[in-house]
Amino acid sequence: MRIIIIVLLICIFGVTLSSFQHRGENDIRTNSGSSNTCLKCHNGIEEIKDPDSYMMETIAEIAEEAGFAGNSCIVCHGGNPETTDKTLAHKGSIPYFLEDDGPKDFYPDPGSPWINEHTCGYCHEAQTRAQFTSLMFTEAGKIQGTEWGFGGLNGFNHNQANYDVDELPLHQQLGTEVYLKYMQRMKDAEAQVFPGSMKQLPPAPTAAEVKENPQLAAYTYIRQECQRCHTGVKGRNKPGDYRGMGCSACHIPYSTEGYYEGNDASISHTEPGHVLVHSLQSSRECEVTVNDKTYSGIPVRTCVTCHNRGRRIGTSYMGLLETAYKSPFMLNGDEQEQVFTKNYLHMHADIHKDKGMLCQDCHTSLDVHSSGILAGTTLAAVEIECQDCHGTPQKYPWELPIGFSDEIAG
Repeated sequence: MRIIIIVLLICIFGVTLSSFQHRGENDIRTNSGSSNTCLKCHNGIEEIKDPDSYMMETIAEIAEEAGFAGNSCIVCHGGNPETTDKTLAHKGSIPYFLEDDGPKDFYPDPGSPWINEHTCGYCHEAQTRAQFTSLMFTEAGKIQGTEWGFGGLNGFNHNQANYDVDELPLHQQLGTEVYLKYMQRMKDAEAQVFPGSMKQLPPAPTAAEVKENPQLAAYTYIRQECQRCHTGVKGRNKPGDYRGMGCSACHIPYSTEGYYEGNDASISHTEPGHVLVHSLQSSRECEVTVNDKTYSGIPVRTCVTCHNRGRRIGTSYMGLLETAYKSPFMLNGDEQEQVFTKNYLHMHADIHKDKGMLCQDCHTSLDVHSSGILAGTTLAAVEIECQDCHGTPQKYPWELPIGFSDEIAG
């Protein structure tokens, strides 16, 4: 009997040891004690957001419900958490997400508008639904403005965009009842600016077509020069133009040179095109730490990744004046390094920037994400006016009616 007990104890110990060794080879334990095999390779990677935040607590709950407690990575990125093989891990998704809400494949950039209904949209459904009507996605104003400059190809109509898109139905539009009623009045007054639907802009013409009608060269210019900054695509991977797609274009930080500066040893620190750190930037309460320095909010520099062309509103806000000259020269005598493929003189920044204001301090969520209303120009979509903060000589801002000082139908 004693021999049987001893044999059983040896077997139990052997199974336990084998299980422990197997876990050590394949699993990494988070601070909570839960398994996350992604960290087997991505050990040291930054938390996308504070683990104690509502967002991360919600993601943790989804991971647990999906059967992989502690592995928050797969809730946004998908992939196969049951292997440490790089190719297999970065492929497919778990059955729970395939059958329910969640990633349908491995997504290197979960913010991409082409798939974010399965990722960001899991919690932010209203914003991901409205994103396709945003001017940062349609770029309708640039299209119509260029067409007008080439002889009014489309008249006063603002009904062309990067892609076919329809305005959201009223019950899905975002904003207060007062706001939506006001916008309806705007739409009635300026119908050509609020078309309800837009079609994809015409393709670039052939040489023969341009010879027959030189105005059509507008579409070559638009497609080659103007339309590369919309949120449906990534940046050009040149200094100053590294960014993600969709939500990631604004909410994931990239450096000017596109290098990763975090602590994940599996991500190259010398190959451009990577995120600055694996962290989310959003409100003033959301902190991002890079090289022991912490900031919050969405930096102006993120916005200027795109807003350095057209009216140059972003670069002028920063005090950058475009110049054809290479001076001022670098300390070692080299020519000034180009940013956004251009050279700049450093002038005085806008007073609001000097006072520490970010773009998002004035430009609201409806400005940026869109309310679901399809607008063909910035004057129709951008809400902020000087009087919204400064008031007038006679009234405080909160005493003014909605839409005060609007340039359209004002």
